[in-house]
Amino acid sequence: MKLDHAVNIEDLHRMAKRKLPKIIFDFIEGGLEDEHGLERNRAAFAKHQLLPRYLVDVSVRDQSASLFGRTYASPFGISPTGGAGLYRRDGDLMLAEAAAEANIPFIMSGGSNASMEEAMRIAPNNTWFQLYAAKEPELTDALIGRARDSGVGALVLTVDVPVSSKRERNWRNGFATVRNGTIKEALKLKPSILLEAMTHPAWVIDYVRRGGAPGLGNWAPHVGNGNGATVSESIRLGRSQTPAAAQTWRDLERYRRLFPRPLVIKGILHPADASRAAEIGVDGIIVSNHGARQLDQAPASLDALPAIKAAVGDKLTVMLDSGVRRGADILIASCLGAQFVFFGRPTLYGAVVGGLAGVKKAIDIFRTEIDLVMGQIGCPSLSELGPDFLWREDWTQNR
Repeated sequence: MKLDHAVNIEDLHRMAKRKLPKIIFDFIEGGLEDEHGLERNRAAFAKHQLLPRYLVDVSVRDQSASLFGRTYASPFGISPTGGAGLYRRDGDLMLAEAAAEANIPFIMSGGSNASMEEAMRIAPNNTWFQLYAAKEPELTDALIGRARDSGVGALVLTVDVPVSSKRERNWRNGFATVRNGTIKEALKLKPSILLEAMTHPAWVIDYVRRGGAPGLGNWAPHVGNGNGATVSESIRLGRSQTPAAAQTWRDLERYRRLFPRPLVIKGILHPADASRAAEIGVDGIIVSNHGARQLDQAPASLDALPAIKAAVGDKLTVMLDSGVRRGADILIASCLGAQFVFFGRPTLYGAVVGGLAGVKKAIDIFRTEIDLVMGQIGCPSLSELGPDFLWREDWTQNR
């Protein structure tokens, strides 16, 4: 199938799977342990039904949405996805460029292969930065300082990685090992992996031609004196400094003082945590279970959303990611209280399949589906969405 023939995200998913060696695709696709969380994320959306209202003028439909004082063309953005340059070289920058052209937010991963400064040159009005706190507080503060000075639109602190997770696909594929109880991720091309990779010559040739694994662009400036860090040195620093298991709410208070623009926490699932974040002065939270990659027994993000929204009300901006694959999913999340929605894997599929054009294709699929569903349910503006657009099993509650 050609990129132009893809009609939904699942098409891009199947095409990406064919293009990548198994070890690389599994790194994108996998969850952890029994991968029940992946199923739970999708099931959470599937159990909701949209209740249409007809004889409404939907000849003009507006899916623009405002977030932190800026109006975006659609109510969604690109979640942070580390290692995009391994799947498609310069993939991080393709995501940034596509987001800028589509006028949606792009959250650059703390584990990206390009740097936040590179993304800002391409998408100065659309780039946010995801912070993975370092074990050394001074290094964390330096990363925040770079984000502040480069002008990123928001700082997104991911809190749901206090320790590494047991991603069993990676273990089986040789992408992760355990030493002294510590999980280490590193691409080691064993003979069996090389044999499988040879069925994907285009990826292998590009991988070798580009010098092997890409480095970690956001960590490279902090290696030694910051000049001329090698790929292995940047990877070694990033891996050695994260995760920061000792990070606490007191650290969040310091981050709040250091960063003057919107501060967002990603990974919140408990209403009490959401309330505490609001008390500290956080501007927004992304309700997320990290795409079901950290705790297999965690609730689906969508299931956790209503309680969190009820706990914080309008004290801060409530957003969501994990499990989003359809435009209707975004509208369902909006009905349940999400003011913005993010997704990660769909745009990675697009990047793998068609580079920049593939990322644009994924964005366009979501945008088209949102527009069509809005028209079908009688909702010309996102501001009208709410619980009344969702079917309730107790039919007396449907108004």
